[in-house]
Amino acid sequence: MTVHLQKLSVGSESIQTLADWQEHVVTRRQRKGLSAHHVHVTRMFPKRREEILDGGSIYWVIKGNILCRNAIVGLEETTKNGHRACAIMMDPNLIPVMPKPRRAFQGWRYLQAGDEPADLTGTEAGVDLPVALRAKLIEIGAW
Repeated sequence: MTVHLQKLSVGSESIQTLADWQEHVVTRRQRKGLSAHHVHVTRMFPKRREEILDGGSIYWVIKGNILCRNAIVGLEETTKNGHRACAIMMDPNLIPVMPKPRRAFQGWRYLQAGDEPADLTGTEAGVDLPVALRAKLIEIGAW
């Protein structure tokens, strides 16, 4: 059964600022001759690896709401500051989702299949809306 991860996007103000950061990471990786994946390195290696790799995504919490996701394409062992770590390899395409409130937490958390917010597509994704208007609609619960 598929399981997902959820993670706070610290410093992101919107889906666009997260997308800009991810584009920066991918460009930097490509300049080094590495794959065009967005990568997030974390201290903990998920114990439910096979379930994550069975179609899992990382759902990003921005300003107290899950707002978007990246499909996870791999989990690789790496090192960070001389310690064992996990590189979460993601498809670089961010997919907007129906906003879902989340309280702050540290690290990442599992998100069971069936508990994840639905993807938003087309006009319902609100990609053409100004960031401030989209944020206000989420804040008042109109989205």
